Amino acid sequence: MDEELLSRQPPQSLEAEQAVLGSILIDSRCVADVIGIVKPEDFFLEQNREIYETIYTMFNFSETIDPVTVLDKMRALGNYHDNSRDYVLQLMEITPTAANAVRYANIVREKSMLRGLGTAASEISQMVGEQVGTPSEILEAAERKIYALRKGENRDSLEHIGTVLYKVFDRLNELAMSDSAIPGLSTGLRDLDTKINGLNKSDLLLIAARPAMGKTSFALNIGLNVAKKYKSTVAIFSLEMSREQLAMRLLSGESFVDSQKLMTGKLEEEEWTKLAMASAALSQTDIRVDDNPAITVAEMNAKLRRVEDLGLVIIDYLQLMTGSGYGKQSENRVQVVGEISRSLKIMAKELNVPVICLSQLSRAVESRQDKRPIMSDLRESGAIEQDADAILFLYRDDYYNENSEEKNVAECIVAKNRHGETGTVKLQWLPQFTTFADREWKHAE
Repeated sequence: MDEELLSRQPPQSLEAEQAVLGSILIDSRCVADVIGIVKPEDFFLEQNREIYETIYTMFNFSETIDPVTVLDKMRALGNYHDNSRDYVLQLMEITPTAANAVRYANIVREKSMLRGLGTAASEISQMVGEQVGTPSEILEAAERKIYALRKGENRDSLEHIGTVLYKVFDRLNELAMSDSAIPGLSTGLRDLDTKINGLNKSDLLLIAARPAMGKTSFALNIGLNVAKKYKSTVAIFSLEMSREQLAMRLLSGESFVDSQKLMTGKLEEEEWTKLAMASAALSQTDIRVDDNPAITVAEMNAKLRRVEDLGLVIIDYLQLMTGSGYGKQSENRVQVVGEISRSLKIMAKELNVPVICLSQLSRAVESRQDKRPIMSDLRESGAIEQDADAILFLYRDDYYNENSEEKNVAECIVAKNRHGETGTVKLQWLPQFTTFADREWKHAE
């Protein structure tokens, strides 16, 4: 029975925990190496955790760390016990050498990760046993728990500038050997590519416009071009439109069959042929669509991590997304949107792909004489402006002015651009096909 209970003990290494603490007490220079690997909560034994918490606090305040100062700080923090002095001295005696502090710390961290996995597995098993929610909801909850563990796993240290420069030169050589005139992925719109230098890895791009400006179509144009040109996977999260509606738009743009005719199904024989050819072409691409209207960034991230050869992520649109705080109706929406935009930037960086997120603009646009959007029109959060690497506004003058001289002309206003210039790019808007093209583009019948 005792052996059975012993075998059920959570993963731990008390020897490694003691060796980490002993190493620091022997040579305080070890703290700088250890602190980025383990946190206080990684220690299993409470007494070890209290000592490390004390050292952690002292390091944050640049205090001298040695056996005497640590014991004094423990008294001040209320962590001192009757055996604390003897135990601290014992830690130094049983530690073979401070030279292996990093290895000891990694062992502690690994055991902590295993305990976290065990706890998550137990909670998931409990949810399954009690049948809390639908199978789909349980699966998503399980993914969130695993993702939370994964988030805490990434504790990279500072990297020497020499190593970074080596990577930069590798990238420069790669660009020099490339036939492309831009460093990032092409949007399929030449003038826009020139302005923003394409879609760069780990970038968060925001496309914002008032309703009916064509922002969904604009994003789909870009996604389709990336999928066709680079043969990579494009993931689209549509919180507003269904999969079928998106597919209909893509089909119209690819086949050049009037979208209104597609809605009714009243098509000529020639148009059926065009649709068949377009459908075959679209089926060759790896475009994946998720139309869950209540998805969170964590759930997106979990799904995207399982996608191979991911090239681009499109989210339609920001204001419809759910924050991480489930069921908190009283949450400040500005804070929620700020949290979402920050999480999207982190996701783009972790996945190392460009993320395009669509956004609505406030009604303030409608009250101005000049209805071209500006930064202050972004709805609900100034954090969006801060987190995005590029912000593009869409504007069509003929939507507001019947007598406009620029019929079917769309302005793509680059309001923010970390990789190049700001300014306006004029595009051709093809309303019957719900698509955009370069100004000089001509449709070959």
